[in-house]
Amino acid sequence: MAQKLSATAKRAKASRDLAEANSPRRRRMRAENQRKRRAAIKAGKNIEGMDYDHNLNKFVSVKKNRSGHGKGTKNYNTKG
Repeated sequence: MAQKLSATAKRAKASRDLAEANSPRRRRMRAENQRKRRAAIKAGKNIEGMDYDHNLNKFVSVKKNRSGHGKGTKNYNTKG
């Protein structure tokens, strides 16, 4: 369910989200993900419905690849 935000808050959040998505760290991670996906598809692996996990260094389900893998971000924080 979407957050209930005012128009001003929605614009501010969109701006923050875009800035985070285009940060150097996120850009490197996106590029790595694309390389890994292309290589896996070329190798004939079925990765449909899976995302590359930068901590486990393998493809996992989209469901499993949420922050912290159920351990919470305080114990599994990767932002350094």
